[in-house]
Amino acid sequence: MAAKNDATVLAFEKKLVPSDGYLYGTNWAERRQAKPSALKLIEKSVRGTISNRLKPAIQNDPLKLNAEVEKANLQKVDACALGENQDTLHLNFTLKVLGGIDKPSACNGAAFNESYPKVAQAYIEQHGFTELAKRYAINIANGRYLWRNRVGAQKIEVVVNTGDDQPLTFNAAEFSLRNFEANNPDLQTLTDKIAAALSGKLPYLLIAVDVYALVGKAQEVYPSEELVLDKGKGDKSKILYHVNGVAAMHSQKIGNAIRTIDTWYPDYATANIGPIAVEPYGSVTNLGKAYRTPKDKADFYTLFDRFALGESLADETQQHYVMAVLVRGGVFGQSGKD
Repeated sequence: MAAKNDATVLAFEKKLVPSDGYLYGTNWAERRQAKPSALKLIEKSVRGTISNRLKPAIQNDPLKLNAEVEKANLQKVDACALGENQDTLHLNFTLKVLGGIDKPSACNGAAFNESYPKVAQAYIEQHGFTELAKRYAINIANGRYLWRNRVGAQKIEVVVNTGDDQPLTFNAAEFSLRNFEANNPDLQTLTDKIAAALSGKLPYLLIAVDVYALVGKAQEVYPSEELVLDKGKGDKSKILYHVNGVAAMHSQKIGNAIRTIDTWYPDYATANIGPIAVEPYGSVTNLGKAYRTPKDKADFYTLFDRFALGESLADETQQHYVMAVLVRGGVFGQSGKD
């Protein structure tokens, strides 16, 4: 009978730690020389139209429909845009990469504490985190974390400083959002650095990222939107994120983009959505679907309970996925009740 994961308390600290991203405005021609100006949020009051789906009784009665659409849809919203003489968005953030994946931050399972460190070390010796590191590096180079700001940008330049004298420069257009097959010397340098930190060969790695997106003069840009839990108390229908008055992107949103590396889920070939963020159940909230289910034995917990106790998995891609979830971090203990 196979050994059982006996850890009811089990947690791993995240090993990719992004900062918030700060938004600035500048001009493409002098993007590295000129001091960028911090972008501020703008409050707008707008008069929209009624556009939601109406009840059939109203849809089918022209008089009632006219009366309904005549109502003003008054809204107060936050917005953010480049200045009238600016054409380039400058996003700045840092990313800390940590090692120690072979040691949980909390664990009360004797069998787990005995077996898991050996399994993790075996993975590091065999793979060295090179596959995961390359995928993280490509997501840094392709500017995925710009999210909506990436759409329609004429040019995107990514400048990465890893502490060496010479920063690494990437043209985001050269890197796909749908696969991880790119190679160039700067990408290999970044990959090697990330892999060394995750493997524990470096005590840590601090990466500074500056991204320049040519989006057009005075164009609107998109910081993170705040989740308003109690909409009855606020007077705005859209609230954007800022830090000390500077428009910003949540660290969670940047982190989600960097760990969008899972092409190993069962429906990858037919789903036609490309890589998904590494999650225990492969959840994609905007599609309302979990791509890794216990029924298919593809979820993290099914694979992890076998992997951590030294059982072999079907192939190395499942090992990559399990380790990527541990890099993500989280609380993974199981209930002590049967």
